[in-house]
Amino acid sequence: MKRGDVPELAGSCGIGAWTAFGVLTMVVVGHDGKPLFADHRVLTWSVGHRPDVAVAFAHGLTATGTGVVPYVLAVLAGIIAGRTLRQRALALALCLACLGVGQALRYGVMALVTRPRPPQTDWATHASGWAFPSGHTTTAALTAGLLIVAVCVRGLRGKTPLALAIGCWGALVGLTRPYLGVHWFTDVVGGWLFALGWLGVCLGTVARWLPERWTAGTTQSGAVQGGAGAAESAEPAGGRGDRTRTCGPREGRAADPPGRR
Repeated sequence: MKRGDVPELAGSCGIGAWTAFGVLTMVVVGHDGKPLFADHRVLTWSVGHRPDVAVAFAHGLTATGTGVVPYVLAVLAGIIAGRTLRQRALALALCLACLGVGQALRYGVMALVTRPRPPQTDWATHASGWAFPSGHTTTAALTAGLLIVAVCVRGLRGKTPLALAIGCWGALVGLTRPYLGVHWFTDVVGGWLFALGWLGVCLGTVARWLPERWTAGTTQSGAVQGGAGAAESAEPAGGRGDRTRTCGPREGRAADPPGRR
């Protein structure tokens, strides 16, 4: 994929995700925050399938989707994405900004929609605030997206299985929320769509804004050095050609007539 295609692809994914998120939000608001689609069935199944081991695993996994862990992983994404100290500092700042601003926007949406959580009698963990979109889901999905982008940008060996593992972690954090009874399943879907839309906006903006700054001192200098090397290697050949062309007419010139000697 060409670098110039990244903004268009990211923008298309972002627009699609924002459109789906907007439709889902309108449906949630239109039903006054009541359960939708398979929300009740997912919650009922979750309440009926909670062995101690599964609940303990869900508690540990869901804890990675909040607090300091996502920000530490965002810092890691910035370190992975950059090659030089300057690039890493810039990537780190962009990753933290993407995650932090995304969190602020998500809080705003939650305050506007004001969807209640499932009944507290079904909870298997502590929770607070409104339900839509799920905060843990959004945070984990944003963090996973940043890590996946960093791995792909850096071109690490084994990036495909690594990206799949990161994506699975982000998805599983979201699925622990309805399993623990503190979110409806559509809250989780809303969190995934919100994260994908915001990542599309951030990636598209960065891909349009960064090319010259990001490649300063690396790609451009490498190209200049490569061009200079090519010119140096081509100069001797060109010089010999010029001398050959210069000498050719002298050697092939006819002798002066006897009368001019």
